[in-house]
Amino acid sequence: MNVPVELKYTKDHEWVKLEGDLATVGITDFAQGELGDVVYVEVETLGETLEAEEVFGTIEAVKTVSDLFMPISGEIVELNEAIEDEPEVVNDDAYGKGWMIKIKVSEESDFESLLSAEEYKSLIS
Repeated sequence: MNVPVELKYTKDHEWVKLEGDLATVGITDFAQGELGDVVYVEVETLGETLEAEEVFGTIEAVKTVSDLFMPISGEIVELNEAIEDEPEVVNDDAYGKGWMIKIKVSEESDFESLLSAEEYKSLIS
């Protein structure tokens, strides 16, 4: 299972990469594997400020539809438009081209409460 050490993780299987006050968010390799073939990603919260653990969108796979949760509080400032046209990129490159949103972080301390790669590996094993 691919769990890059430079990222932080949530119990809801999102990953977070922080660069300054901008956080890039996607779902983990484990999550995309559990979901199966991703057929649709919907995010209608662009421009909104949400709290950690609020729903920011949904992901639909052949097997199921799941909510996507904010890993940290902040304003959603960018949406990966490529996944609207090619949602399967989430399966092919979960930690790269399959990212979902970028957040302008409200509270950097939220980032510290996320799981490390080791903690996330323990959660999924």
